Amino acid sequence: MPFEKRRLGETKLEVTTLGLGCASLGGNMAAVAEADARATITAALDAGIEYVDTAPFYGFGKSERLVGDGVRARRESMILSTKVGRLLAPQFGPYATPNSWVDPLPFVDVFDYSYDAIMRSFEDSLQRLGVNRVDILYVHDIGEATHGKARNAELWDQLSRQGGYKALRELRDGGTVSAIGLGVNEWEVLMDAFELGDWDAFLLAGRYTLLEQTSLSPFLETCIARKASVVVGGPFNSGILVGGDTWNYGKAPEEIVRKVGIIQSVCADFGVAMPAAALKFPLTHSAVASVIPGPRTPTELQQILDWWAVDIPDGVWDAMADKGLFAPGTPLPSGKTV
Repeated sequence: MPFEKRRLGETKLEVTTLGLGCASLGGNMAAVAEADARATITAALDAGIEYVDTAPFYGFGKSERLVGDGVRARRESMILSTKVGRLLAPQFGPYATPNSWVDPLPFVDVFDYSYDAIMRSFEDSLQRLGVNRVDILYVHDIGEATHGKARNAELWDQLSRQGGYKALRELRDGGTVSAIGLGVNEWEVLMDAFELGDWDAFLLAGRYTLLEQTSLSPFLETCIARKASVVVGGPFNSGILVGGDTWNYGKAPEEIVRKVGIIQSVCADFGVAMPAAALKFPLTHSAVASVIPGPRTPTELQQILDWWAVDIPDGVWDAMADKGLFAPGTPLPSGKTV
């Protein structure tokens, strides 16, 4: 299946509009057999997907190891991203703080966004992946919604004043990596990032989807002005848009369930699967370069590919707009703007 490619920012990198997110392969909230994980990666590459994203946090190193095994022989034909901001320390005995990983590797994550930590995290990732380069490096999970105001101020100081951003610039400007950005679940911190300097791409999960367009203004507008691209993670909002009951990695509140019910009703009126619309919707925005769902098995991947192939009539988007499901200013695949 041929996929359109889009350029990341002003770099020379081009990513397929459908990518592979590998948080789930680390065992996020559900166990994933290693054979299934490896087979999923291979099937994605065989299908023509040429962008794969992972991180040290996913399964405390497990996802990176599995991704490395899956992409190593085909490294030259695809784009690979990982993340910095967490170092992994050995873990002995039960975890002091509960986490969502099922059967992770025996490590625990330690947040550190300083110069030395960024460099060490990058080098550790290369070894876990078993490759000699990655294309994109994202700063992972920084922001007040993640850490709280006081703790985030300390961590932001590491990134801004203790050399974290300097390290990223050195890696990019020296050609070690081709693009730098942030990978987060909250768009507000990305506006702060623009004050630090220039970035190539942002991986934003859940904030520009069929269900939610809170990042539309000013964030996506600023991306266009600053020539930075966006990769949309979590296009199904952690499950609610594929018929599940989770949203933002927890049980969906009633108002979200009601809104999804309206979206589902519109899709049913046109005979369109709601997940198919969820995959296609974000790519209409000119700042968005790729959408990266996270299948756990080849079967789930095939379902995503089937949804991707669905031809969605313009009336679907117009009907959703008529029901007030989109934020003002949202560009629609039908060519209209709300």
